[in-house]
Amino acid sequence: MVSFGIDVLMESVPPWRNGERLGLLCNHASVNRDLVHTRVLLQRRFGSDLRCIFSPQHGFNAEKQDNMIESDHGVDAVTGLPLFSLYGKSRRPIREMFDCLDILLIDLQDVGTRVYTFVYTMAYCLEAAQTFGKKVIVLDRPNPIDGVSLEGNLLNSEYVSFVGLYPLPMRHGLTFAELARYINAEYAIDAELEVIPMSGWRREMYYRDTGLPWVFPSPNMPTPETAMVYPGQVLWEGTTVSEGRGTTLPFELTGAPYWEHDRILSRLDALKLPGCRFRPLVFEPTSGKWAGETCRGFHLHVTDKSVFRPYRTSLELLQIVLHCYSEEFSYKKPPYEYNFEQLPIDLILGDREVREKLEKGVSVAEMERAWQGPLLEFDQRRQNYLLY
Repeated sequence: MVSFGIDVLMESVPPWRNGERLGLLCNHASVNRDLVHTRVLLQRRFGSDLRCIFSPQHGFNAEKQDNMIESDHGVDAVTGLPLFSLYGKSRRPIREMFDCLDILLIDLQDVGTRVYTFVYTMAYCLEAAQTFGKKVIVLDRPNPIDGVSLEGNLLNSEYVSFVGLYPLPMRHGLTFAELARYINAEYAIDAELEVIPMSGWRREMYYRDTGLPWVFPSPNMPTPETAMVYPGQVLWEGTTVSEGRGTTLPFELTGAPYWEHDRILSRLDALKLPGCRFRPLVFEPTSGKWAGETCRGFHLHVTDKSVFRPYRTSLELLQIVLHCYSEEFSYKKPPYEYNFEQLPIDLILGDREVREKLEKGVSVAEMERAWQGPLLEFDQRRQNYLLY
């Protein structure tokens, strides 16, 4: 049986002294295996020692749909505690927020992809903890797309943003606590950090293998299957193509009014991409790009997750669209996650060179070969921080 870090904590002696003041970074998906929320569990057991709550992007209830939609501070209706937004006027904790705690507990569900802001909110909290002399304890959760597979180019430091602060690959193969350990040490944050590992989790597990309940960590991450395609399908956020927002299958659906099924599918079929099928369909987003307009596109079905490579798959589709629809296709313009200068697609890809090579017709296979050396080096470094 797999248990979350919060379940392990509730069944053990806490690694802090009675009376130490606790803060909690979480959102509505921070639940135990019985779907009881972490803040409720902590308040039941530690009472008034729990002093404040912090929330990441999309708000505590994951109600904010898109990037750069901020949340205000408030009061949590369940616990009566102050609720500080770390995706509002500031994305970094300030001293006044940390003055009410001695230890910050972090319990967030990550999705295993570089382009997800929760990890950078955690990193900012580690920096603040080091600055203000506080301790951080991360309660671990599964990487929903396994802890083995690595994929993609490492982020180029010229394209640092809130969707990529560190040279991680697109698919990093680390749990949230392992990411905290890696970032804290490799980038010399040196905060006082402790982790509460899960029990029963194995690196080869995908989320559906764990038997744990899935609560969507952000509004467009409704299922573990969404997380499986996200490392590639997130690329469409940097374009004017619909990534499926405004439908019931965000990121699994993609398309635009000018796409032609047969024209695209004939090229996709020739590539024989492993572990997936592109099913042609027509959809009409109710919000976001092309809202209320008919889009022709595809539903990306994962047929064998063990060989499916999401980043490769979506790069191949993007390159086909670039060359088939050079007149109609366009990139989304800035801003994106508070970067007002660089193209969003370059921030998502982590390197302008990837986009330029796609445009020039350099094969994805050739690019992947060039990424293997840096990926191997990353894999060797991450071994020092693995918990399972």
